Amino acid sequence: MKSKKDQNTNNPLWEYVSEYLSHLQYERRLSDNTLISYRYDLNKYIEFLYNSLGISDINSIKRTHIENFTNTFDKYFFHDQTRKSIKASSLNRLYSTIRGFHQFLCLLRLSTDDPSQLLTPPRLTKKIPVTLQVEEINRIIDVVNMNKKYAVRDQAILSSLYATGIRVSELINLKIQNLILAEGLIRVFGKGNKERIIPIGITALDHIKLYLKDLRPKMLMIGRSTGNVFLNNKGGKLSRMSIWNIIHENTVRAGINKQVSPHVFRHSFATHLLEGGADLRSVQEMLGHSAITTTQIYTNIDKTYLKEIHKQYHPRG
Repeated sequence: MKSKKDQNTNNPLWEYVSEYLSHLQYERRLSDNTLISYRYDLNKYIEFLYNSLGISDINSIKRTHIENFTNTFDKYFFHDQTRKSIKASSLNRLYSTIRGFHQFLCLLRLSTDDPSQLLTPPRLTKKIPVTLQVEEINRIIDVVNMNKKYAVRDQAILSSLYATGIRVSELINLKIQNLILAEGLIRVFGKGNKERIIPIGITALDHIKLYLKDLRPKMLMIGRSTGNVFLNNKGGKLSRMSIWNIIHENTVRAGINKQVSPHVFRHSFATHLLEGGADLRSVQEMLGHSAITTTQIYTNIDKTYLKEIHKQYHPRG
């Protein structure tokens, strides 16, 4: 992935960054959005080392140099005076990026030492994701105005998000050839192009079949589809913003006063499965999480819900 303009091409450290980014793109197959984040972080990092500290040799970088950079992170990354602080998650991402970069250099023996080895990233406070109750999900799906031109599509989209827990990027890139409707399954390609098979419930299945039968053929005639399941009004691939707008419109129509995003549908999918007795490994597989620790946050949501119920209804709560 090439950027429009690299300001560090004259920086002797840039060749190492360039090689690392190529490794991430072609060998680890990271998404374009992830690569953009890595490139941005590393651009700022080597710019600071070269311009502010005068470092031009990769083996001259010490832990104190990295700490100097991370200590000026807020000021160095953002020039907007209205922004007073940086999210801990952004700083944590920066630490991770720098550590991965230096580990790569050591692995290929391009560097003799890893100055990031003893770095201690900030501790993150885990936020419990927003979730919806089952009846709230049902209201959002059922409230779709069926008199609207693309109502059948919108209802199929909302149903699919909740029934499968897929990411918005996975939804807009879902192909017709990856629908296994006879078996009630869909094939999804997630982060790192990893494939997974997800069951889809009968309600969402009915909505998809109706959309494929009654609406999609008409939309297909308008433009040139590349085989995507869900199409826009020009017959092409939907954008992420279009999905957000569909969710927002119907959340408002349903009278739900919450900030509902595509990821809230994903959170709700996982939470409701665990509340219903699903095992963690199965939910991990369906969500496409590489580590089960990522999925475990939903067990915390379940516990929080139980505590709220206990407090509300127990006589000594």
